[in-house]
Amino acid sequence: MEYNDLMKQLEAAGTEQTRKTLRRHGVEGDLFGVSYSTFGVLKKKIKTDHDLALKLWASRNHDARIFATMIADPAKLNADLFDNWVKDLRNYVIIDALATVANQSNISLSRTEKWMKSKDEWVGNFGWSLFARAARTNPEFTEAVLEKYIEIIERDIHKAQNRVRHAMNSALISIGVKNDKLQKKALAAAARIGKVEVDHGDTDCKTPDAAQYILKTAKQNKAKAAKAK
Repeated sequence: MEYNDLMKQLEAAGTEQTRKTLRRHGVEGDLFGVSYSTFGVLKKKIKTDHDLALKLWASRNHDARIFATMIADPAKLNADLFDNWVKDLRNYVIIDALATVANQSNISLSRTEKWMKSKDEWVGNFGWSLFARAARTNPEFTEAVLEKYIEIIERDIHKAQNRVRHAMNSALISIGVKNDKLQKKALAAAARIGKVEVDHGDTDCKTPDAAQYILKTAKQNKAKAAKAK
């Protein structure tokens, strides 16, 4: 599909209600207000088109960038490209989308850690959001590495910037559902950390209680394993 044709389709699919919802979630600037069901239909048609994804991101339109993360080729996404893209991050909606595709690419632990340590709230949010996803699947995130990050999260989470706190809490949950040993350590850290306060703005979003979520997920995983047998 050609770039101009796709942009016209995205614009036509946008609604004011979705635009209002996105703005409540911190999205600013140019946006159409496209639903994820529409993205899904378009994704089935286009599948993967990396060159088109690059053009969509360059448009600076929120919806175009969301869709760019859905049709980009993870094998062609490298750390330098992400370094350029993360400079534009200014809301957690696009951060979640970008972290999802980044987790499918070959991003190293060292580069992820660089973003995690950023003083920019949104870059830090991206780094920790990526970490939370990669902690479950990336072999670089060994048990020893994850144990170290439990300590770092416990030490720094209350001092971190608003959206970084939310992502760090998600990372603690991801570590805690990895295995029984890490679960024990993550639960102990969560107890010492206590409630994590995050300002979600004019939304109904909440930061989950890490301990409750870890235990709930562990129970679900055991039930699935038992059913599989």
